[in-house]
Amino acid sequence: MIYHGHFPSDFGGFSTEPPPADMDTTDYAARFGIYGYNKFEKQEAYNFYKQWSSKNFPRFLVIEIQHANPYYDDSYAVNSANLGPYGDAIMKELVPEIEKEFRGIGEGWARFTYGGSTGGWEALAVQMFYPDDFNGCFAACPDPIDFRSFSLVDIYKDKNAYWYDSDFKKLPRPAHRDHLGQIQNTMEETNHYELALGTKTRSGQQWDIWEAVFSPQGDDGYPKRIFNKETGEIDKSVAEYWKENFDLRYILERDWKTLGPKLEGKIHIYCGDMDNYYLNNAVYLMENFLRQHKLPFTKVKLIMATGLSIAGMVIR
Repeated sequence: MIYHGHFPSDFGGFSTEPPPADMDTTDYAARFGIYGYNKFEKQEAYNFYKQWSSKNFPRFLVIEIQHANPYYDDSYAVNSANLGPYGDAIMKELVPEIEKEFRGIGEGWARFTYGGSTGGWEALAVQMFYPDDFNGCFAACPDPIDFRSFSLVDIYKDKNAYWYDSDFKKLPRPAHRDHLGQIQNTMEETNHYELALGTKTRSGQQWDIWEAVFSPQGDDGYPKRIFNKETGEIDKSVAEYWKENFDLRYILERDWKTLGPKLEGKIHIYCGDMDNYYLNNAVYLMENFLRQHKLPFTKVKLIMATGLSIAGMVIR
């Protein structure tokens, strides 16, 4: 089990002790809108430990990887012009060494990968870029997997990332919302904040790391901007590079004849229908593509869990 995510200091979600019976449950988690989240978390960690150590639970190696770099706490686990060949370093050097040291099977059929958000994108990407090295990926709320919905920006058709096209006024493009749909900041505000933190894609924040991973290297040795950080004007030459190298939906379509059969039964994608960064929009586009390109004996289904607001699609 290879977990992708943000620089882990240790394994989480695993505890040999249950939470105290009198543990305080008045804490409020605004992100989830519930009280007592800390106790829920500790209880589930203990439940997992009991399952893990039970007689019939499957035996696994669990790998969490630290791959920080000058641009972010995570490399996105792929080969990048700016970050370096992290994909090959992980899959061709690190993972085989771990399997050798800890009696791993060392075959693609015996591995799967999973993650959420950044890790969700990584899980799908490594399954696609190393299709024979994994037997499944579970990608939750992945970062944009179709750049026609790079959040709310279509990098191929839109001229500006900060403003919607309009004949009569400048309408700002949102970047982040809460669970009720209330807009908390715009594309311009978010990216100007990043620019204040660091020039040349060095803020260490979300939009800059996408640029650092996906972009070619510029003449100054730093990532080429997908859009002007001050004005939002999109560079179509950079967008074309993104498309050919990191637009996961497009790459699936481009290479479907050879790649599709290798992925049958392996792709699992889940996303809430009110994602904070509008990541669900790209998932819908991927769903549309997969419904139109089903393999023999493959079905794609949409799962909606009322209350949890989780949408899922599965190739199996």
